[in-house]
Amino acid sequence: MALDILVKVEQQGAYSNLLLNSSLQKSALSREDAGLVTELVYGTISRMNTLDYVLEEFVSKGIAKLQPWVRNLLRLSLYQIMYLDRIPSHAAVNEAVNIAKKKGHQGISGMVNGVLRSVLRAGNLPVIPDGLGPAKRISIQYSHPIWLVKRWITEYGVDTAEAICAANNEPPAVSVRVNTTMISREALLSQMIEQGLQASASEVSPYGIVIKGGGNLALSSWYRDGYLSVQDESSMLVAEAVAPEPGMRVLDCCAAPGGKTAHMGELMKDEGSIFANDLHPHKAKLISDQAARLGLESVVTGSTDALELELTLEHHSFDRILLDAPCSGLGVIRRKPDLKWRKQPEDVVSVASLQGQLLQSVSKLLKPGGVLVYSTCTTEQTENSEVVAAFLEQNPDFTSITFASPLWGRLEGTALAVGEGIQLLPHHYGSDGFYISKLQRVL
Repeated sequence: MALDILVKVEQQGAYSNLLLNSSLQKSALSREDAGLVTELVYGTISRMNTLDYVLEEFVSKGIAKLQPWVRNLLRLSLYQIMYLDRIPSHAAVNEAVNIAKKKGHQGISGMVNGVLRSVLRAGNLPVIPDGLGPAKRISIQYSHPIWLVKRWITEYGVDTAEAICAANNEPPAVSVRVNTTMISREALLSQMIEQGLQASASEVSPYGIVIKGGGNLALSSWYRDGYLSVQDESSMLVAEAVAPEPGMRVLDCCAAPGGKTAHMGELMKDEGSIFANDLHPHKAKLISDQAARLGLESVVTGSTDALELELTLEHHSFDRILLDAPCSGLGVIRRKPDLKWRKQPEDVVSVASLQGQLLQSVSKLLKPGGVLVYSTCTTEQTENSEVVAAFLEQNPDFTSITFASPLWGRLEGTALAVGEGIQLLPHHYGSDGFYISKLQRVL
């Protein structure tokens, strides 16, 4: 199953998370085997650069000339040998040879056997030669595209670039946000601990709980009954930055799947109104489903292009606006490892142009004295501080209040202050990379 998914991701451009989920739903695998498939798929994709670098040494005609299934079978087997300690190396080799016999012919299985046995004899891998230069070394060692490593070195320096890449290869933590309209964090935490879960309070968000090895919490009764939502810790900070109060009128411009919308509803004690918009009707339905599950009646959904909201909604009519802008997503590589191989430098530039237009457009809907939060789940300042700086330059009636917020008081010393916003990087708290800027329309 893992091999089949890897081939489709490479050949058809399938998204690993969607394909993995649908494959597991159709299968009758045990929980342990489903976990192993997940580890093999994400791990092999995440470490692909390193695996290919090693394989080039052992495949005489080069891995590019191999059939896609053979190339991915070698990657998958090498991943187990290099990075997993509970699967004996000889078992990984035998399994690869058996699959090669089934899918190919004697010649291919002989080649697979020969390559992998040579790998076993080689000892500790990868062997990275001296004098490569930091970008090339980090790219091979931590398996990231060289253009991205160079970008991060320019933006943040060698040490931070290396820390980001290392953090992106760690498995993501499971974190949930407590619906405080129904239960306190302390009460839910003690219930989880009573039920034998390894749960602890989030250090990042006062609304978060981090769970180790708890399985899929979206299948729990707590989720069904609306006590919690599955959400990354960094993402929980966004609604906190918006700081909506009961009775306010709030706009969430690009709201699906609705995690931040729901969090704002919870913070407002479900008093007031939130207009949650998303371009796609089926995604807007996800938001209303979330609100219903959490018992929130203050959320109303709509589906239109966020650039057109200024044509249909009254100007200067919202107390709070959240623009969680479409972005390159380079802060969530840990959760979506194929992202780093799909994205190109031009993607960052093209999305930044859209972000600037969106910010300019939706800002017209904010009341004097109101607050607009601009956020993204990326590490790129082209999409973050540069977009905000250009906006502030064009709009003297707006000012940044990011660093006067309680949120900055809590994150200062770990997160970075970049331009007029807070930049969280994946290694700061082991959560997603996020940018949050808090702007106010001055009276």
